[in-house]
This record gives sequence, C-alpha cells and structure tokens, in this order.
Amino acid sequence: METRNPVLSRYIDPEAQNATLRTSVGDVQVPTTAAPTRPVSADDVLMRTGFMLAFIIGGGLVGWAIAYTSPVVLWGSLIVGIGLGIANAVMKKIRPILILAYALAQGVFLGAISRTFQDAFSSPGSIGVVGNAVVATAVAFGVMLVLYRTGLIKVTSRFRKMMTIAVVSYLVIALGSLVSAFFGVGEGWGFYGMGPLGILLAVLGVALASFSLVLDFDAISFAIGERMPEREGWRLAFGLVVTLIWLYIEMLRLFALIASSNR
Repeated sequence: METRNPVLSRYIDPEAQNATLRTSVGDVQVPTTAAPTRPVSADDVLMRTGFMLAFIIGGGLVGWAIAYTSPVVLWGSLIVGIGLGIANAVMKKIRPILILAYALAQGVFLGAISRTFQDAFSSPGSIGVVGNAVVATAVAFGVMLVLYRTGLIKVTSRFRKMMTIAVVSYLVIALGSLVSAFFGVGEGWGFYGMGPLGILLAVLGVALASFSLVLDFDAISFAIGERMPEREGWRLAFGLVVTLIWLYIEMLRLFALIASSNR
C-alpha cells in the first residue's frame, strides 16, 4: 500500500509482513509488541483531524477579517504554514503543538484568500465561490471515503503508478503556470486563465486531490492495522488535512474560474 502524500508515506513498509514497524523516516525499527501505548484507532485520527479543522476555522475567521487591512498576512501566513508543514513532515518526533500551529497558520491564509476570491467572483446575496468550494470539498471527501470503504476504488500497484505520474505532471504544469503568471499570461492566472484549458486544468487538480484522499485513507488503514502507537494519530491527521487543504484550494480556483467565464 502506498500514498503520494509525503506525510503519510512513512506508514508504507514493504516489509509489513514482518513483526516490526517503521516509526520514523530513519532506519530505526521497534518490535510491534513493544509499543508503549495503546494502538492508534480511527477515532484517534478523527478526533485529531477535528482539532486541526477547528484551528483552521479559527484562523480562517481571523484571515477573513483582516484580508484587506493587513494584506501582508496573506503571504506571511502562507510562508509560515509552508515552513511548519515541512517541519512537521520531516520531524521524527511528533509535536502536536506544531501541528496545531500549522493548522492555525494555514487557516489564516485560507481565510484571507477566500475573502479575496469571494469578493472578486461572487454575486451579492449568494453563497459564492467560497460556499461552493466548502460544500464541494466536503462532498468529495465523503464520496471518496465511501468509494474506498466499499471497495469500489482499490489501491493497487497500477493505481499508485498512475497517481504518481499524474501528480508529478500536474506539479510541473502548476509550476510553469506560476512562472507564466508573473509575465501576465492568462491575466495573472497563468495557464489557468487560458479559457477552457484553464478550467480543464482546475478540474484535473480537483480530481487528483480527491483521489489522493483514497491513498491517504489506505495509509491510515495500514497504520491502524499495524497497531502503531496512539500518538501517531496526530501525524495521520496532519497528512489527511494537508490533502484536504489542497483539495479546497483546487475547488476554490475551479469555482472562481467558472464564475469568471460566465461574466
């Protein structure tokens, strides 16, 4: 089993049939029977994911309120969030305080950028692009979870290879789009502002983020099956939230592009 999420990939061990489990990105292995605490459960991951989402919502309210009075907050919170995200992904020791700090910083960023998109692309009195993006993200999460739990989508070797190629290709396109945006391509949207092509790229981003959730679900199931320590629930929740943030941003961009094309 494998995931393209760099946070959750540590839970994929090709020697999972052995009586050991990998506890970090290093080579130290501890016998499964030596786990100092009870094993992680689905409820542990759900509860910690809920904590992170609460911090994101709290930060989002702050970012929404000061999006225009303190525009530097948009980029400052993005930089801080990226820094904390990388730190949490590579650290061997789990530090819940840094994970929650990441959620708060990302919440401020998401709140600020959401306010900007809402005012730019939404009609007065409607739920707008932000409301649509929130609902669509929740629906996508629920649908992918059902598809995974019912076995309609199975994580096979072929599926993983296809996702690897697709995600890497999309990343290259996204970076190219970012560079082109600085030169005014697509009226500042880069490749995403090039009419139907832009909407197609946005749809592709939504699809990749959605299917990445399936890989994350599979990695979480693997960790639970291997009876990893309860504290790992924080890292599992962190990896899942990273994908959810990616999915929301892709949804927000898609609805903004659709609204812009209808004007």
